[in-house]
Order: sequence, then structure tokens, then C-alpha cells
Amino acid sequence: MGADTAAADSSAPEPGGGGPHPGDHHTSVVERGAFAVALCSCGWKGPARRARDRARRDAGEHTGG
Repeated sequence: MGADTAAADSSAPEPGGGGPHPGDHHTSVVERGAFAVALCSCGWKGPARRARDRARRDAGEHTGG
């Protein structure tokens, strides 16, 4: 009986699960004055761009999309 209980416990999800995976990248583009910057949840920051479209492209390239 004890071995079955241990096997069931080891397959239980760990606390704090269900949130975003650490490898997930969530990007956004923010405007700072005349410039747009792509930011990611992993801490990456793209270069400041005058064109918002180029900042969005930077974010897409970062996430592989």
C-alpha cells in the first residue's frame, strides 16, 4: 500500500503550476516619446525605433514568429 501512495504523490502537479511556462515569451511595444521599443517578459528589450512597425517586427523576430 505504501508504494502505491508514493507513486501517486510523485505524479501530482507541483504547487504554483498552471501559470505561464518560464520559456514563454510575451512581447509588447511601448512608445517612449518619438520612439517605439519592443519589450519581452523574459527581460529582452529591442532597440528604440522611430517606426512602430519595425519595433513590432523586432518583437516577432525575438519570439521566432
